[in-house]
Amino acid sequence: MIHHVIDASATASHSFGVELVVPRPAAEQRLSLPVWIPGSYLVREFARHLSGLVAEQDGRAVPLRQLDKASWVAHCSGQGDLVLRYRVYAFDVSVRAAFLDADRGFFNGTGVCLRVEGREHEPHALRLSGLPADWDVATTLAAEPGAAAHAFIAPDYDELVDHPVELGRFWRGRFDAAGVPHEFVVAHALPDFDGAALLADTKRICETEIAFWHGRDGKAPFDNYLFLLNAVDEGRGGLEHRASTALVVPRRDLPRRAPAVAATTAKAEVSDGHVDLLGLIAHEYFHAWNVKRLKPRDFAPLDYTRENYTELLWFFEGFTSYYDDLLVLRSGLVDAPRYLKLVAKTMSAVAAMPGRAVQSVAASSFDAWVKYYRADENTPNATVSYYAKGSLVALAFDLTLRSEGHGSLDDVMRRIWTASGGGPIEEADITAALESVGRRSYAAEIATWVHGTDELPLEALLACFGIAIERQPATLAQRLGVRVSESALTGVKVTHVLRGGAGERFGLSAGDELLGVGDWRLRRLDDAQRLLLDAGVTVPLLMARDQRIVTLAIDASALAGNETGSLQLRRAESASAEARALGEAWFAG
Repeated sequence: MIHHVIDASATASHSFGVELVVPRPAAEQRLSLPVWIPGSYLVREFARHLSGLVAEQDGRAVPLRQLDKASWVAHCSGQGDLVLRYRVYAFDVSVRAAFLDADRGFFNGTGVCLRVEGREHEPHALRLSGLPADWDVATTLAAEPGAAAHAFIAPDYDELVDHPVELGRFWRGRFDAAGVPHEFVVAHALPDFDGAALLADTKRICETEIAFWHGRDGKAPFDNYLFLLNAVDEGRGGLEHRASTALVVPRRDLPRRAPAVAATTAKAEVSDGHVDLLGLIAHEYFHAWNVKRLKPRDFAPLDYTRENYTELLWFFEGFTSYYDDLLVLRSGLVDAPRYLKLVAKTMSAVAAMPGRAVQSVAASSFDAWVKYYRADENTPNATVSYYAKGSLVALAFDLTLRSEGHGSLDDVMRRIWTASGGGPIEEADITAALESVGRRSYAAEIATWVHGTDELPLEALLACFGIAIERQPATLAQRLGVRVSESALTGVKVTHVLRGGAGERFGLSAGDELLGVGDWRLRRLDDAQRLLLDAGVTVPLLMARDQRIVTLAIDASALAGNETGSLQLRRAESASAEARALGEAWFAG
């Protein structure tokens, strides 16, 4: 058995000490650290945080030779245990790597546990040491039978690194969903955090999703499940694992206990931030089926040494993004108008990306390794999100299937699960499930919606369900075709210039600081609304570019016809009874 010991005593230096014991090593024993973590499609070079690697065997130093950025070979002699020791710097507050300070510890095995090449399929033990006396531990790793506290075992390396570990002083609560024990751990919440409300909401989401996949009497594909949530001032993210998820959210978005004052009869509206939290919980939990078990055939097996390419993230991330908010609706935690607001937000975001006419969602999936996680000022012009547009592709398929009267995307998802046995799939399996449920070929839709860049026919499809699209008046930024950041310190700064927009024609560039319009100082872009839109003439725009003062001539009349604003969805009062019934069935599932 391979043994890892993780020492958490060096909280002040934010570093874990690691000891790895390899019985019966090969004469030239290779070891490596993953360069990425499954679920986050970017080479993150975890080895940059590893230092001080030494090795010994039978009390004698073992020569180590580094082969590349993340792998080494130990030159062993005899059959004595190979013992390696090293340190891992841990000060990444995200869900992807490792963190350690005086209050909290967290790690994913991909960032701290060297892989013993050729021995990955053997059992792996992990033991924690050096924990402060009042720290607790939360993980879904199985406890090692007969071992001391904080000792765990996994059947292989893949399993070892797919169970994140939370350390420290944290709140924890438990509930059962469809007979399965669930646990929620929250670190760094505010004192008025309402844990009971969080558990109740999460339980409803979990029961809804288990029923979605397996029916009301079905059984989840895991024996227990753990939510690990770190509450921060700013930041949001989640990463799925086979029986757990790690979440980072702003602490203000957690449910709060009502103040001890006279209660009012009106129920407070759920904040947008809390709705985002519910959607994040639903998204990562849905991944326990759709990417951790159903997965691209390209990911079977995983290669930890390099990029793992697939064109299917539009399905695994995009379809999951479609179902997260829809299942929050079906859980009864938001109403239909709030759900339609979320759909409209996604539609508006995709419509505001000129890159949707450049890149398909299949290409976006394949290019995730070099584009999605490396956004820059040109990203909206050259790419489309496989999350956002992928969710709209799912919406288009769901509404198409329902309008044709032969089932729904829900049926397709369950058909894929059953046909694959909850295992690896490829695009042909998705196509076959669509055809089986819809009773016709959907090859044309796959070619156009997934591999093409044409607009999705959502307006016509939504109308069949009694849903109308309303276009809001365009903001000045939308009329200019720019995105800006605004603050008291930096003023108005252009972050993106959208392809084909007025701002590009006028000569604006990312990084330009907008100082004034005509004779007026500019502190917010909206301050220029009347000056630019009502003048009907050419107006000088004063700005700073690379510390130089530049003046651009803005033809105000060229902005008047640009009416591309955000979208809103509402139930159409003129919708037929049939359309309203279809809409209700879509919402209810």
